[in-house]
Amino acid sequence: MLTPTLAYLLSVILLCRIAFSQYSSDQCSWKGSGLTHEGHTRDVEQVYLRCSQGSLDWLYPTGAVIVNLRPNTLSPAAARLSVCIKPSRDSHGANIYLDRAGKLRLLLREQDQAQGKVTCFSIQEGSLFIEAIPHRDISKRITSFQYELVTERTGAGAGALTGMEPQALSAPCQPCSDAEVLLAVCTSDFVGRGTIQGVEQETEQLSVTVAISRLYRQKTKVFVSGGVRVRRWTGRVRMPRQCGVRPGPGKGDGDFLFTGSVRFGEAWMGCAPRYKDFLRLYQEAEQSGTNPCHVDTD
Repeated sequence: MLTPTLAYLLSVILLCRIAFSQYSSDQCSWKGSGLTHEGHTRDVEQVYLRCSQGSLDWLYPTGAVIVNLRPNTLSPAAARLSVCIKPSRDSHGANIYLDRAGKLRLLLREQDQAQGKVTCFSIQEGSLFIEAIPHRDISKRITSFQYELVTERTGAGAGALTGMEPQALSAPCQPCSDAEVLLAVCTSDFVGRGTIQGVEQETEQLSVTVAISRLYRQKTKVFVSGGVRVRRWTGRVRMPRQCGVRPGPGKGDGDFLFTGSVRFGEAWMGCAPRYKDFLRLYQEAEQSGTNPCHVDTD
């Protein structure tokens, strides 16, 4: 039989745990502690994250955490979202699964997380189920990762370059459609006109050095200015290794129009037509009134 004091303490602990769970819900990032599960190593906590990007830090993992990643607005396009997670290199203490209707699929083992590789999956595949690995000493363990919601592009692979000579483009990196090019100019994290100066092969991707003569937009500092009097920017953009690409302005006369996104602080190439081809598309769309946005092409 519980004494009044013990009953009071248990009620306080329960209220604290409820408050902690509410505090950790419906926000971009979550930081929790397995110490709230002390004595309840099989406890499962629900977390709801409703932003396009954020992070999770689970200190002293015990039990499990279900992470529900959802966009903050409902639309038909939400069904085409992918979730990308990048574990911290010192992340350990738990395995990460995909949970769909109670069926678990292993996504990242504890030992895989130290590589810090980005792993993506469709948002339709379910929630993240993070299960702590039992350890006698949990004091130095933390499971940590960043996440981003990414819009899937139908009909083309990431890093597609439109209008480049066939030798510079190889499957599965297919060219963007005309409509995708026009939309990319309006919605990409960076847009600039320029040329490819160099290509380096890394372990799992290409690092492309780009020189920009006109910078239309960049949300983060992807391209660095050459100085006040020099209207020129340079930067590095990543592409999948499958997308063979060579330095230079491309076949024939003209620069490229580079568009792309920034993922976990790294710039990734999106649609990149030759500038003269983009200009033709844009002028035709402007005449027909179908331009998604205005671009100063003068």
